[in-house]
Amino acid sequence: MTDKTKIKETGLLEQYVLGELDAAQQLEIELLLKSDEELADYVLEIEKGFENLAIDNAITPPKVVKSNLLSEISNNTKVVSLSNENKSSNKWYLGIAASIAAFLLISTYFLYAELQNVKSDLEMVSNEKDMLMKDLNNMANNYDDLINWYDIISDPNAEQFILKGNDLSPEAKIVSYVNHEEKSVVINAELLPELDQNHDYQMWADVDGEMINMGLIPKSKGMIAMTYIDNAESLNITIEPLGGNDHPTVSRLISNVYL
Repeated sequence: MTDKTKIKETGLLEQYVLGELDAAQQLEIELLLKSDEELADYVLEIEKGFENLAIDNAITPPKVVKSNLLSEISNNTKVVSLSNENKSSNKWYLGIAASIAAFLLISTYFLYAELQNVKSDLEMVSNEKDMLMKDLNNMANNYDDLINWYDIISDPNAEQFILKGNDLSPEAKIVSYVNHEEKSVVINAELLPELDQNHDYQMWADVDGEMINMGLIPKSKGMIAMTYIDNAESLNITIEPLGGNDHPTVSRLISNVYL
């Protein structure tokens, strides 16, 4: 670890301050800090930053902690031996010192716990921000798609044809937009009934009595661009085995319209 900039960017120094490194990594950082005054000062800044963050977000220890500490101090002050005044005095001071140390230790624990909560909250905010940005991007993409579809179907050269279902599928309804100038065909297949997993809808163009494949209609449906076929006399939709057919299954023709 010789590149100071890389060391700072890895986050190892922050992990070192928080005690999250293993023994080998911690020893390596300690040796590095002893030999590099600049990095040592940087670590002090990190510690100060964490300390300020912890203090700003500190929570007050439960009242019972203060009560127990005062009780402990009170008990210690009552242990006085008249036969050895100096020794008793030392014990009294040691009792107070121990109580203060315990208070500081408990306070430090609460500060550290609050710091961990702050870190967790920051991670949660970051994750929520990423999710929000993803949602916004999806919305933007959907908006662009809607604009594109609207431009296609609102083109003055786009002719609208309705394909209604026959007795095999009376609920079926497909709206198609054929633009001979742009050589495009777009359909709205939202009103096609659901098929089982073993079949697909397939669209065909009739050219001089020959059925030419225009493509499968995805099960997701919605607005779909199909293959434009020159000189098509009609549009036809059949139900085919999963993956489609080279030739239409005429007995499973559910809808057609003449252009």
